[in-house]
Amino acid sequence: MSRFYLTLTAGLSITLVTACSQSNEADIASPSSEATAPTPKTELEEHASDIVVTGQRVAPHVMDAPVAMSAIGSQHIASPPPPAQARKMVVTGSAIRAPYPDRMMPWYQDVGRDKFTSTQENAFKIARDEPVSTFSIDVDTASYSFVRASLNNNALPQPAAVRTEELVNYFPYDYAAPRSAQQPFSSNVAVFPSPFTVGRKLVRIGIKGYTIERATRPRANLVFLIDTSGSMDAPNKLPLVKKSLGLLLDQLDRNDRVSIVTYAGNAGTALEPTPASQKGKILAVIDQLGAGGSTAGAEGIRQAYALAERNLDPNGVNRVVLATDGDFNVGITNQDELKGYIERERGKGIFLSVLGFGMGNYNDALMQTLAQNGNGAAAYIDTLGEARKTLVDEATSTLFPIAKDVKIQVEFNPATVAEYRLIGYETRMLNRDDFDNDKVDAGDVGSGQTVTAIYEIVPVGGPRTMGDLRYSKPAPRAVAAPSSEYGFVKIRYKLPKSDRSQLISTPIDRRVEFARFADAPQDARFATGVAAFAELLRGGRYSGSMTYDDVLQIVGAARGTDDFGYRMELVQMVRAAKTAGSMAKLER
Repeated sequence: MSRFYLTLTAGLSITLVTACSQSNEADIASPSSEATAPTPKTELEEHASDIVVTGQRVAPHVMDAPVAMSAIGSQHIASPPPPAQARKMVVTGSAIRAPYPDRMMPWYQDVGRDKFTSTQENAFKIARDEPVSTFSIDVDTASYSFVRASLNNNALPQPAAVRTEELVNYFPYDYAAPRSAQQPFSSNVAVFPSPFTVGRKLVRIGIKGYTIERATRPRANLVFLIDTSGSMDAPNKLPLVKKSLGLLLDQLDRNDRVSIVTYAGNAGTALEPTPASQKGKILAVIDQLGAGGSTAGAEGIRQAYALAERNLDPNGVNRVVLATDGDFNVGITNQDELKGYIERERGKGIFLSVLGFGMGNYNDALMQTLAQNGNGAAAYIDTLGEARKTLVDEATSTLFPIAKDVKIQVEFNPATVAEYRLIGYETRMLNRDDFDNDKVDAGDVGSGQTVTAIYEIVPVGGPRTMGDLRYSKPAPRAVAAPSSEYGFVKIRYKLPKSDRSQLISTPIDRRVEFARFADAPQDARFATGVAAFAELLRGGRYSGSMTYDDVLQIVGAARGTDDFGYRMELVQMVRAAKTAGSMAKLER
């Protein structure tokens, strides 16, 4: 039996000891046929045992002394038993847990392996040729939190990570509240000059959802689906998941029920449905979870849905809450396959919320696919403060929907609007005929949530982005639209337990127009500043001469009431973007 020792160094090499059978010794023997005396073992070797590699990456700068490790290749070769005083070291994804607790061990931080769906910014369209714009609403906020985490690391986020509407909708806005749950939306429209290009205008469309009172909200049947694979073994992943779910438990009523499914190399039920009043029992299960192994995410999703269905509350809210970095690598990993499964399951009345954690190998593309097709929202939790905002301050909106399949359609009046573009919502665009088709899935709105959309329009006679074609002719119109209208907004939605949509509508006319940008509603100006910031991070194709300093001026003047400091935080983010590097450093 022969052993070979390599050394873990700062360059990501790994200590490797190969145990070889007698038949293989000739292949690795020294050129001399004479036997040599065994090399004396160091103190660390005497205490070393196996290293079990269950993840993908190994931390650098772990130790300089050799460590024994059993090689597992195509043939399993048993190692001699370790000394009695040996301790096991486990490599679980992004870090190595040291065999000596008193030694400080660095955590490996992946860089540049985050996955996002790249989309082109919405371009201007000619109102005469394409007067109708249709999209699904979006109340996700994951992009904002990821942008913040990137800037906190002194690096600009990759453009694909920036979804303008998610930055805008991160903030609550003071729109008038609807009167009843039966018509759960109010709409708010404003028109004002665009700060991007002189002569153009912005149309801000805001809606606010009905707020469910805690005393009257439905029961919750929640399944916590927790990723415990090796990639979750980092301080900003599984440990933060545990703290975040603990905060959420505090917001549940005693009649709500919680169950837990975990997944790594395989999946299983860690806690059968338990009343939220038994908080100690639930927390005990969460606290004892550890990370290690591969990531059978699809199997975890299947078991979580099955558990939710077995305990379905027909009068309550049934929801799977997935906490993961999205790094699925066992079983079904194809986004389209997972999307199809989620689409089939949502018809049973079970919603899906996704809480994303970690940076470096965060799979946002998969998270968005799951949330958008699971009748739920996606949030990114980078700090305990964000967990408190999402799961405490906004718990009712996160967990309890007031409407589903919410779509917006705007028809622009070619008599007053030459061109228009929707700012953001690129991943939420719908076909014109999707609006009236109740079979087409769309976004969901939670209790008390606000949703904001912004169009930039070129009034007739204003600075066009495209000239008329030589042979084009104005399209005939059967009925002339009122010259005072820029367009018409329609909102279609379904109540949570209904399969039939309802419609509300409002005109965009000069009664809601403001002559100066400074006179526009404060919330409209602040949302414009947020949108401008997002557009600059994406490359600034349509932001004109706008700069970060211009953004600071807009949001600073329109910050208004800021009880939780969210808007001041945005100011700091804009300042950070001015000096951030274009790419995160790869530290070794």
